[in-house]
Amino acid sequence: MPSDLNIRLRNDFSELAALREKLKEFCESQSLPQSGIFAVMLSLDELVTNIISYAWDDRLEHSISIRARCGEGVVEIEVEDDGKAFNPLDYAPPDLSSPIEERHIGGLGIHLIQTYMDEIAYKREGERNCLLMRKRVS
Repeated sequence: MPSDLNIRLRNDFSELAALREKLKEFCESQSLPQSGIFAVMLSLDELVTNIISYAWDDRLEHSISIRARCGEGVVEIEVEDDGKAFNPLDYAPPDLSSPIEERHIGGLGIHLIQTYMDEIAYKREGERNCLLMRKRVS
């Protein structure tokens, strides 16, 4: 089974269904446990949704590149986009102890990614955001 998956998406929410399907097929082809599949799919879905929602101020078509690799008990996902510089690791986690009506909007997706993934790293390369996520699955 292939241990690499490469996907290029447009910055359009209609692309999410195909992403979910391809990622699920990839994870299942690698015989990942259901808990690992859930963590990877939720995290990538949150990340790509945030990129589509906030990365660009224009209404032009942009692309998001995703590469997933699996090996030695680890799933590694790299996501790149040419949107505004944004390091999700710079943001404090949301206050989950406050009543929901008193909480600030935003930040929960980043919190979920940080909760479900074992490692997250960000760098800005030229005009591109590059986020690397790793999940141990064995």
